[in-house]
Amino acid sequence: MEKIVINQYKRPRLTSPVLVGGLPGIGNIGKIAAEYLVEKLKMEKFADVFSQYLPPQVFIDDAGVVRLVRNTIYYKKIAGKSDLLILVGDFQGTTQEGQYEMSYHILELARKLNVSMIYTLGGYSTGKIVDTPRVLGAVTSENLLKSLQDSGVVFPKGEPGGGIVGSAGVMLGLGKELFDLPGACLMGETSGYFADPKGAKEVVRILVSLLGLKVDLSDLEERSRQIEQITEKMQEDVQGKTQQKEDLGYFG
Repeated sequence: MEKIVINQYKRPRLTSPVLVGGLPGIGNIGKIAAEYLVEKLKMEKFADVFSQYLPPQVFIDDAGVVRLVRNTIYYKKIAGKSDLLILVGDFQGTTQEGQYEMSYHILELARKLNVSMIYTLGGYSTGKIVDTPRVLGAVTSENLLKSLQDSGVVFPKGEPGGGIVGSAGVMLGLGKELFDLPGACLMGETSGYFADPKGAKEVVRILVSLLGLKVDLSDLEERSRQIEQITEKMQEDVQGKTQQKEDLGYFG
């Protein structure tokens, strides 16, 4: 077996497509956002990516049937606009070599398809619950700044301090340096403690604005409310335990 195998199922004629990458990561922001768009836009499967750089694992469905882990590319023809490709998946590459190799293969395919722009999606961990998540950005060229800022993306100095780790960063870097592809990363703020639909919703909201699309966000809003209820209950439990300890200490 080759280290990376791409099974392409469709060969549609795409017009200056935009590639969006949303793989699992901090708060699963990119994965949630990308899969939401695939569902709401009713996108079609374009290709599956199998690789030795993914975990040696299969998933089992409710009927007991196995499915090898993979990344998948979907496509959507959009009248009067650039067509859309979205990369989603079960895992990122498990090694540094895997991150680079898998990103490189995706970008080679992107070049063959005449991709005009890359957006990678990810999370930015704050280490605490965020009431109103910002979407931070990074770009491959300064001439991309204004359109992102106009859509609500912020570029605070020194953030993210450690750069962008994983496929969201590697795809941008390789795209810029080796493929001459413009790109931007959208990072939704998140505590990083759990899968975060609230941060993902903000990323989707800005991305569809940049792409000139209309997508119903109500399902993500409902999931965000459910997470808020859970986190509020957790905070109440913590405060209750703290108060209980203080009371016990007083009587001790």
